[in-house]
Amino acid sequence: MSTEHCDNHLHADYYADDSVHQTAEVIENVEVAEGTWRIRFRAPEMAAQCKPGQFIMLKISDRDDPLIGRPLAVFDITPDEHGTPRDLDAVYLVKGNLTTRLVHVVAGQHLDVWGPLGNGFLPAPTRHLIMVAGGIGQTPFVTLAREYLGLENYGRECPAAEKVTLCYGARHQGLLAGVDTFESVEGLDVRICTDDGSRGHHGLVTEVLEQVLTEDRQEHGSNQGVRIVCCGPEPMMEAVAGVSKTWEVDCQVSLETPMACGIGICFTCVTKVLQEDGSWDYKRTCVEGPVFDASKIVWH
Repeated sequence: MSTEHCDNHLHADYYADDSVHQTAEVIENVEVAEGTWRIRFRAPEMAAQCKPGQFIMLKISDRDDPLIGRPLAVFDITPDEHGTPRDLDAVYLVKGNLTTRLVHVVAGQHLDVWGPLGNGFLPAPTRHLIMVAGGIGQTPFVTLAREYLGLENYGRECPAAEKVTLCYGARHQGLLAGVDTFESVEGLDVRICTDDGSRGHHGLVTEVLEQVLTEDRQEHGSNQGVRIVCCGPEPMMEAVAGVSKTWEVDCQVSLETPMACGIGICFTCVTKVLQEDGSWDYKRTCVEGPVFDASKIVWH
């Protein structure tokens, strides 16, 4: 992507012109939490192009039900023995037509996959990156954490942050997915909370976020250089956007708007985004997102 376009989320660089469409072999498909699975498939060309926060469209090969693919965030990128990107991981919640069938897919079967898609999280100078996740919203953050900690390079320049924190909340501990993966990331500060108190802080993820912001301000005198990125249920993202506004901290949200095509044709994934003149317009989550400035989203 050219430097002149890196700050323009509406530029055609975010369309699907350069995405890969292929049949990919499944390497493994395992349950990682209650009703939550991680599927790994071999797609080296696609893996080499993926940036943190992008997504892929996926359907089971040789099946017409469901007819169209479903969007899944890229959870992780696994290299081969030479360190070259080879396999992609996606984490999914079993709740719909595709995912209830996807759990029965085994190693050696094939998927129709196209991607990477969307803008993802753009690299920006950040002193302290705070990633806030609710439900299954942790999925875009493994690669982003590694990138900002200087542990991985995803084909672009990204200035390392001094600190990266994950605030991850779920209803109860059985729904927490991929925590072991996050805890294995060297230097990542992982803060867990549950609604019922079965693990970590007993309460809301926004309470954990405010605790982290308070600690940061006490240590540095201000929250200058702090940036929040967020993904999860819309009410939670709206609440996080409210916290970021109160604390005067930049915040980006990765929307989970339902999609049909994933490439900007069908206009089913639109969201209301504020314009410079104060009015709002519909923007397509798949090609003008999924990452947006939280202060620009019209939540209702």
